[in-house]
Amino acid sequence: QVQLVESGGGLVQAGGSLRLSCAASGRTSSIYVMGWFRQAPGKEREFVAGISLSGGGTHYADSLKGRITISRDNAKNMVYLQMNSLKPEDTAVYYCAGGSIGAWPRIRPSEYGYWGQGTQVIVSS
Repeated sequence: QVQLVESGGGLVQAGGSLRLSCAASGRTSSIYVMGWFRQAPGKEREFVAGISLSGGGTHYADSLKGRITISRDNAKNMVYLQMNSLKPEDTAVYYCAGGSIGAWPRIRPSEYGYWGQGTQVIVSS
């Protein structure tokens, strides 16, 4: 099977930056797309960014465009989320997700079959 582990979360001041990492292990050859989602207390899990592992195409949530960049290192089985100009409303648990071959882009949690445990991001004023 596939295991996903996020890291890089923490506490940062508003306007600062963080880079989240997602390490994939196991049967990584079964993963064709990777995505980042986030969930704040009392809110639905929302799409942040996605990337195709084959062509490298990316897709971003409208509300975050210009402040985030998703990237991949296929040789290391790693996916990253660079976040800049962070705002307090970015505070959430961020989840890494992987999906099998299929349609693109994928912005719904149900379109991903593998999930990490999440990493907490807190942005202070």
